[in-house]
Amino acid sequence: MAGVLAACGIFAPLPEPRSLEQRLAMFPRERLPLEGEVTVYWDEHQIPFIEAAHDRDAAFVLGLVHAHLRLGQLEILRRIALGRIAEMGGPLATDIDHGLRILDYGRAADEIAARLPPETRLWLESFAAGLNHYQRTADELPYEYTALGLEREPWRVRDLLAFGRLAGTDVNWLVWYNLIRLRGRDDWPRIWARLVANGGDSTPSFADDRQAALLRDLLAGFSRSGSNSLAVAASRSRSGGALMVNDPHVGINVPSLWLLAGVKSPSYHAVGLMIPGLPFFAIGRNPRIAWGGTNMRAAASELYDVSALPASDIHERRARIAVRWWFDREITLRDTPWGPILSDAPLLADAELPPVALRWTGHLPSDETSAMLAVAHAETFEAFRDAFESFAVPGQNMLYADDRGNIGQIMAVRLPKREAGTPPDLVRDPAVAERAWRTFATVRDLPFSLNPPQGFLASGNNRPAETEIPVGYFFSPNDRVERMAALLRATDSIGLDDIMRLQRDVYMASAVALRDLALAKLAESGLDRAATGGQAEAIALMREWDGFYRAESRGALAFELFRSSFSRAFYQSLFGAEDWSAFAGVARIQSLLLEDIRDAQPDELEAALRRGLDTAAQGLDDFATWGDMHRLVLSHPLGLLPLIGGRFRFADYPIGGSSDTLMKTAHGMTDARHGARYGSTARHISDLSDPDENLFVLLGGQDGWINSSTFLDQVPLWLEGRYIRLPLRLESVRAAFPHRMTLSP
Repeated sequence: MAGVLAACGIFAPLPEPRSLEQRLAMFPRERLPLEGEVTVYWDEHQIPFIEAAHDRDAAFVLGLVHAHLRLGQLEILRRIALGRIAEMGGPLATDIDHGLRILDYGRAADEIAARLPPETRLWLESFAAGLNHYQRTADELPYEYTALGLEREPWRVRDLLAFGRLAGTDVNWLVWYNLIRLRGRDDWPRIWARLVANGGDSTPSFADDRQAALLRDLLAGFSRSGSNSLAVAASRSRSGGALMVNDPHVGINVPSLWLLAGVKSPSYHAVGLMIPGLPFFAIGRNPRIAWGGTNMRAAASELYDVSALPASDIHERRARIAVRWWFDREITLRDTPWGPILSDAPLLADAELPPVALRWTGHLPSDETSAMLAVAHAETFEAFRDAFESFAVPGQNMLYADDRGNIGQIMAVRLPKREAGTPPDLVRDPAVAERAWRTFATVRDLPFSLNPPQGFLASGNNRPAETEIPVGYFFSPNDRVERMAALLRATDSIGLDDIMRLQRDVYMASAVALRDLALAKLAESGLDRAATGGQAEAIALMREWDGFYRAESRGALAFELFRSSFSRAFYQSLFGAEDWSAFAGVARIQSLLLEDIRDAQPDELEAALRRGLDTAAQGLDDFATWGDMHRLVLSHPLGLLPLIGGRFRFADYPIGGSSDTLMKTAHGMTDARHGARYGSTARHISDLSDPDENLFVLLGGQDGWINSSTFLDQVPLWLEGRYIRLPLRLESVRAAFPHRMTLSP
C-alpha cells in the first residue's frame, strides 16, 4: 500500500501557471542570516543581479537564488552524482546506481574540502547555507519533490564538490563504452591504432539497452562535454573592443543546465552562466575580462587490467542502494591502488572483461571552485592563467578577452606525465601507472596563446596544440572550428550581427565531402542511371544540396536518410551484426568513413548504396523536410518515465543543425523522426568595449518551476537568434531590472 501511495505522486497534477510576480513573492526576504542588507534586482525573465556589501552575504543569497530557481533540478542532480537514482525511479535504476557508485564522484570530496583555502570554504559553506535556508523554510516545494518522493535533505559542501565532479565527467568514458566490446576481435589492434591516429569524436550507440542509453545521456547531458568558444581581438572587431563568444553544448532538457545571474560584492563583480549547484561563473564577464571555454577531451583517465593483483590489494566494501517501491539492494564495491574496479558495473557484464580498474584525475584532489572564483576577479591574462593552477577536471580550452583588446587561450587541466605516442591498447598494464601517474602537468607546463597574428582564437573540442605529453586521443571533428575560422576570415571587421549569425550557422563541410563521395560511388556503380521514382529524387536532392542543415531543407533530409541506412548496411557488412554499431559510433568521424568507402570493393559498396537509396526514397514520402524529421523536443527529466512521460514534454519544434554544425543539434544515425538530444543550450556574446554589452540566451527559461511564466520564455528568443542584455554597471542594472527586492537580516 505504501508503494501505491508513493506512486501517486507521479500522477499529481502539474503546478498551476505562476506569473513572475507570484514566483518572486515566494522568495524569502526577512530574518535572514545576513551581515547586512542585500539587494536583488530581477529582470522580466527572472534573471537576478545580487548587490551585497559582504562576500559571505553574496554567496548566501546566491544559494537562495539557485534554490528558488532550480531546487527540484538540484535535488535530481545531487542524487545522480551520489548514485541515488533508484530512490527516485525505482528498481529499474539500480544497475545505473551501481555503476555510478563505482564511478564514485564524491571519492575525493572530503580531501578537497579539507584543503580548501579559507575564502573558498566560506563561499561554499555560505552558498550551501542559502540552499538549505530556502529548502527548510519554503512553504511550497517544487513539483519534483512530490513526483519523485523527495525529502528535505540538507546540502553539504561535500555534495557540491561531488556534483562538481559529475559536471567534470571524462567524456572519453562514452567512447570507451563502445570500443571495449570490440577488444575480443582479431583485428582489434588495427582498429584501436587507427581510431587513436584519427583522434575523432564518438557518438555512442547502445542499441536497445534502455539503462545503458539512460546512463549515456546522464553522463553526456550533465557534463560540460562540448561547446564552441571564440575570442576576437580588438583589431578585428567593428566596435574596437575584443569580443568573447560562447556556445556551450550539454544535454537538451528543461530546465536548462545553465542559469543566468549577476553578482556585485567586495571581491566579485560579474555576470554570466552558472551551472545550478555550482557557485561560480563557468562562462562570464567582469569589468576587465571575459572568459569561456570548451571541453578539451583530455586524457584524464586510464583503464588497467588488475587481474594479476594479489587479493590483499583488492579492498571490498558493502553499500546499500535505496530503491523506491521495492526492496533495497546491497552491492559490493571493489577498489585497488589503481582505482575502482569498473568492470564490476552491471552494464558492462556482457563485455567479457578481466577485472579492469579506472584511474581518473577526478578521483584525486583538485580545486576547481577556487580556480573559477579567481577567474571571476582576474584583470589580466597572467592572473587568468595563474587561476587555473589548481584546476583539473574537466580539462578545458579556456579562452580570454580583455578591455585592452587582448585575447588568449590556455589549457586548464591536470594530466599525468605519461609517455608520448599511441597507447598500445585501451586496457593497459598497471606498471604503466606507476610511471605515468607519479607527476602531473598543469596549466603552467602546457602551451598557451596570447594575441595571435590572425586576430582571433577558436575552439570546438578539436585537437589542441602539440605538447610533450599526450593531452588526449579522441577529439571532435574539425567541422566547427574550421567553419568558425572560415566565417571570421571572410571579413576584416567583425560585428555582433556576424557573431549572431555564426552561432546559428548550420553548414557542415564533412557532410558535403561524404555526399560528394557517395554520389561518385553511385555513378561508378551505375545506380544513379538506373534510379527511378523516389531513388532518383533522393539523388537529385543530394546533388543540389548546399550543405546547410536548414530545418526547411529537403536536401539535408535526403542525405541523412541515405547516410544513416548506408552506414548501417556498410558497417554491418564489414563488422557483422553484433559489432557494427560499436565501430560506427566512432566511424562518424568522417575521415574514417571516407577512407573505408574509398578502400571498399565495388560489390561491398553496392548493396549498402542500394539500401541507402531505398531508405531515402521511403523517407522522402514520410517526411517533407529535415525539420520534419529532426526535432527540438524540450522535455523535463520526468519525461523519461514510462506511460506518463508525455506530460513532461513541453515543446516540439522543427529544428535545423546537425551533430557537427556550429548550431549543434546532435542526433544518432536514424531514418526515423527523432529529437536532438545534445547541443547548443545557451549563447553568450560580450563586447569588451562596453561593460554593459553582455548578451545571453538560454534554450528554455531561467526558472525550473514547471508552468512558471519564465519556464520556457527564452525559447522564442533562442529560435529567432535574439538575446537578453545583462549589464555590469549597477546604474544600468537598476534601470533595466524592474523588480527590486531588499533582503534584511
